[in-house]
Amino acid sequence: MPARRSAPPRDWDRVSQSVADAYFPHELTVPAGRREPRLTLQTLDLGPVLIGYVGWGADVQVECDYPSAYEVNMPLTGHLMSRGRHGIVTSVNGQASVFRADTPSLISHWDATCTVLGVKFDRDWLDREAERILELEPVRATAVLPEQLGVDGGLGRDWRRLVGGLAGQLHEPQFFADQPVVREQLAGAVAAGFLLASCPDPGTGPVPRPRAVGRVLDAIRDDPARAWTAADMASLAGTSVRRMQEGFREWAGFSPTEHLVGVRLQRARADIEGDTGLSVSEVAARWGFSSASRFAAAYRRRYGCSPSETRR
Repeated sequence: MPARRSAPPRDWDRVSQSVADAYFPHELTVPAGRREPRLTLQTLDLGPVLIGYVGWGADVQVECDYPSAYEVNMPLTGHLMSRGRHGIVTSVNGQASVFRADTPSLISHWDATCTVLGVKFDRDWLDREAERILELEPVRATAVLPEQLGVDGGLGRDWRRLVGGLAGQLHEPQFFADQPVVREQLAGAVAAGFLLASCPDPGTGPVPRPRAVGRVLDAIRDDPARAWTAADMASLAGTSVRRMQEGFREWAGFSPTEHLVGVRLQRARADIEGDTGLSVSEVAARWGFSSASRFAAAYRRRYGCSPSETRR
């Protein structure tokens, strides 16, 4: 689905319905005498993951059950105050409030200056990703997710940068609409980054041995155009994402992602040197690169020239 940019509704009922259509049904409370809304609402739909900006332009209270989905809200400005299992959770820039699927929640104060960068995950899909990425017994992510996540350092900051980079594509209404492989990979990367940043390492699962690492290497070489995610690779290796990464460092000397990018660059170069009739952008999308500019930068690092120079 394309990104969505809402027209600025003038009344609160229409504002509430616009946000409900994009995210969740909810009960919105606006203190009496407050000013008319100034809605900020833009979304990018990656299938099981929805990324967007939301701001009300006035102090509001929001009650919601988050049916069949998880929601993560990162304030860019202002603050967000919600009721958690163990008391009040207040998030500002550098923090994220995490709301569990099918769990009643109350955002008791979403202030007028607060615009959030939000990420919505389909519940069943994220539960499956959690089992694969964290190598937990079948369990809903509800059981392991925190109520608040720091996103100003470490893995949280890395994840915030990934989501922010994707949010930069909100102005492109057809962002990879015809490239489901790329969109699937991006959704998987957002989920993996979030889960690895949110959940402590349980320290379980084996570090894959050379034979298991070899299975992943061979599978990537055989089908580099597949929408590979970290969870897919870990499942093939028979371990968690963290353990797989350790095994690759120990036995291969590089990461699974570095291997995937290298194989894709080789295939892309063959397309560019051959008479395929594809543009550089089409070659980049064919081999799973999220943008032509990122493909060109990776290509130059690998081969010392741009794709266009190779073609000439």
